[in-house]
Amino acid sequence: FFFFFQESMHAYAANVYTSVVQELMKGKQRKFIAVEQEFFRLWWDAVATDVHKQQVHQLLQEGRLEFVIGGQVMHDEAVTLIDDQILQLTEGHGFLYETFGIRPQFSWHVDPFGASATTPTVFALAGFNAHLISRIDYDLKADMQKNKKLQFVWQGSPSLSERQEIFTHVMDQYSYCTPSQLPFSNRSGFYWNGIAAFPDPPKDGVYPNMSLPVTDTNIHLYAQTMVANIKERAAWFRTSDVLWPWGCDKQFFNASVQYSNMDLLLDYINKHSDEFGVTVEYATVGDYFQAVYGRNLTWEIRDFQDFLPYSTEPFQAWTGFYTSRSTLKGIARRASSLLYAGESFFTQYVWKHPASSICKCGALRQLQSLRWAVSEVQHHDGITGTESPKVKDMYMNNLMYGMFNVKKLIASIILDINNAKKNGEVYSSVYVKDSGIPDVDQYVVVYNPLAWNITTFVTVSVSHLAMSVYDELGHSVPAQVQSSAESHSTYDLHILVEVSGLSYRKYNVKPSNGKQSAFIGRSVKYKRKDIAHADQQSQQLLPVTNDCYQILFDQNTNIMHSITERETNRTVQLTQEFLEYHVNGDVMKGPISDNYLFAPNASAVPVSKAVGLEVVSGNLITEIRQYFYSNVTSRDYIYAVYTRMYTVPEGYDGKLLCHRIEQEYSVGPLELNREAVLRTSTNLNTGQLLYTDSNGYQIQKRPFKAYVNNTVARNYYPMVQTAYIEDDTTRLMLLAERAHGVSSQGNGQVEVMLHRRLWNNLQWDLNYNLTLNDSSVVRPVIWLILGTKAVANILYRTSGLALEHRPVVMFGALSGEKPKPHGQLQQNSIHSSPVTVPPNLHLQTLSIPGWRYSSNHAEQVRSIRMGKQKEGDADFSRVLLRIRHLYEVGEDPVLSQPVTINLKSLLKGLGSVMEVEERSLTGTWDVNALKRWKWKTAQYPSKGFSNSTETLENCIVTVYPKEIRTFFIYFQGQ
Repeated sequence: FFFFFQESMHAYAANVYTSVVQELMKGKQRKFIAVEQEFFRLWWDAVATDVHKQQVHQLLQEGRLEFVIGGQVMHDEAVTLIDDQILQLTEGHGFLYETFGIRPQFSWHVDPFGASATTPTVFALAGFNAHLISRIDYDLKADMQKNKKLQFVWQGSPSLSERQEIFTHVMDQYSYCTPSQLPFSNRSGFYWNGIAAFPDPPKDGVYPNMSLPVTDTNIHLYAQTMVANIKERAAWFRTSDVLWPWGCDKQFFNASVQYSNMDLLLDYINKHSDEFGVTVEYATVGDYFQAVYGRNLTWEIRDFQDFLPYSTEPFQAWTGFYTSRSTLKGIARRASSLLYAGESFFTQYVWKHPASSICKCGALRQLQSLRWAVSEVQHHDGITGTESPKVKDMYMNNLMYGMFNVKKLIASIILDINNAKKNGEVYSSVYVKDSGIPDVDQYVVVYNPLAWNITTFVTVSVSHLAMSVYDELGHSVPAQVQSSAESHSTYDLHILVEVSGLSYRKYNVKPSNGKQSAFIGRSVKYKRKDIAHADQQSQQLLPVTNDCYQILFDQNTNIMHSITERETNRTVQLTQEFLEYHVNGDVMKGPISDNYLFAPNASAVPVSKAVGLEVVSGNLITEIRQYFYSNVTSRDYIYAVYTRMYTVPEGYDGKLLCHRIEQEYSVGPLELNREAVLRTSTNLNTGQLLYTDSNGYQIQKRPFKAYVNNTVARNYYPMVQTAYIEDDTTRLMLLAERAHGVSSQGNGQVEVMLHRRLWNNLQWDLNYNLTLNDSSVVRPVIWLILGTKAVANILYRTSGLALEHRPVVMFGALSGEKPKPHGQLQQNSIHSSPVTVPPNLHLQTLSIPGWRYSSNHAEQVRSIRMGKQKEGDADFSRVLLRIRHLYEVGEDPVLSQPVTINLKSLLKGLGSVMEVEERSLTGTWDVNALKRWKWKTAQYPSKGFSNSTETLENCIVTVYPKEIRTFFIYFQGQ
């Protein structure tokens, strides 16, 4: 871990846990909750003494220290993918269960900027009894507070509804920090340890801003202040239990002064409870929810509507972070996708090549470095882009380091499998560079991490125009070479690959001698056009066509004019332009935009007056390159769009390829205080209704809302994977490989915010270096799908995953003997398709976690009591499998049906399945033993425990719409 972590860790987090544990031991009444495991684990592994460890075990047993949420971090809810939320939760839960035998059952999501409807479902599936959030729209919170509606039973998923509902508590207007005003003093109250000073704590123990201590002379006034606040809050809730959070960000680093003052105050109030009308006690979140649950009230149900976007006051819409630090957002998703591929690749290798030469423990450490990095960046000040540059660099370094490790692991597995064959094919090296291959005969190795067969293109850089590509059997493979848009010295070689689920193929790429050469893409450059003075009279349209679409470009402007979907012959007028919102950076002049907030001071302004066009066409791919200039004479373009359309030859399954229009953008460097959007305008009559995905899991309906102030920014929503607009017959879908802000600011329009560059003089932002002076160039990719609703419904789930999990491409050079082209390589090893699921299911996880805990709870608790849990190596015999149903109930006549699968036959390519255990989402509960609290609702008046699933009969499982099912699989030992 890099230096910021150490700095903040040692100076602050280490102090908190050391200090709190010592103080809890001094008073039986004292309690504390701990949330993020990343900090706790660093303390546990690097700082905690044996005495500390023994004390933590004791405090957990006494219920005085409580782990809440228990993930590595408190994840962001707006811009994260459900897979990554589950990963970081599983990572933390595995540690807690292995080390302490405990399983968190409550959430404390107090700080993410808005609340997603996916989170209650994830937490319900993980076995939680209640969920807690805080940051929701200020006006909505005020209304809910007034009407005592801050607590409800949330059914976050329309398909899972009451089966995975969860009781949810929204914190009142004071949120998660203690109010610090004292009416009887101009000093602050309740924050007796002051403000953390790091990295060097003050020698005399006097920190800045320490609150007024509790003394005999002021204790009555202190108690009155606290009681008045408790009573104010009590009026907003239905039960007489009040949750009074004590603490805030970066508190409890000096816990003795905190607890000693609080002890005095609580004792005083309880001694005079008749006078005050309240009693107070230290509590954990679990204690609070237990009290509310015990009241046996009937609660209202909230459906699957989320709490996004989030505003804190009329001009503070927290919708900027949906796009902030787009590069970090992109790398975080690439890392997640590489981890997904590496996990299944390693799992197959362990079970299919037991006599392997690779050290399994070392391999697991390589995977763990990326699990940690992907988990930590899900933090609500990580992937959100709301951190300082120094912390952003730490996230980036950890991600790059983990990715490097996993690429090395994949490469060494490929080497090992191929050497083990002893058939003359020896890799001298497997390049893990992202592109670019040397001028020798070499291989391109393509691994498909999805459990479906895929047909797609992979692109490699080459230095010759005349190239040939062959598969393992020496057959020629369709490919196309063309000049690179980016580099003048290299060419792009696009190879059409067909790879079975969870398998890899090897393609031999070599300079050709005339026969069997790849197709060559020919370029035609058109004159740069002045948009402002375009000839409106004579419209000349340039058609670009494949089997699914015809796109027309207007040759007077070089801008897209329309797209025709050829199957239905429906034409949609469609134009795209780049615009910029100009924003204010001076707090004296009005609302500002920053990492968090988006505050446009007017409508977006078109940026380019002139557009250049180049069309590169070949037999397989047509690439339309548009360059946007600020005027007709400027030398450099400010934006570019590369649009690719694919034509798939006979004999290949080209359905997905043909139906996607792939766009890659080049945006930046921007001028200061500009926010760049791509606006797509159509003649679809959408009524300004937008649909966006929630964490890549489900779709949310986003009607346009008019507000008195800040309407533009408050109609921005996060798009994690998907957004679409539609009319009665036709849908235009956008699929993304990183998160963006998205909005529909006009009928038939959808705009995506691609990049932001900001500077402002807000003191808070300056103190923490939170200005977003991001001068980078970003290159996001979006796939467009246009078609009837029925066709779009079938395509978008599989297409979204195909974009998320594009094949992993590695390069290897041959050394020594030339292989004989034919019959050399039997289609076995990781070639043959070991695992294939139907198109409405997704193999969400196939990995070897390495946890050493027993899946029998009584046994696990016993071994921890006896101090045995630390022994032994990682466990490679347990495989973690998750399967997700991709569709909602009623979304599609065929794909929304439940699917029955036999896990034995599904996994037979890996080995013979001996035993299957169905587990809770993060693996720590046997589902049959998991009894979640059932809260009373008008719909379900009887209270009790909710039991979720059917039993497993001989490895046959029926997966219902939107379910995520988690299993431990044990194979017969080799």
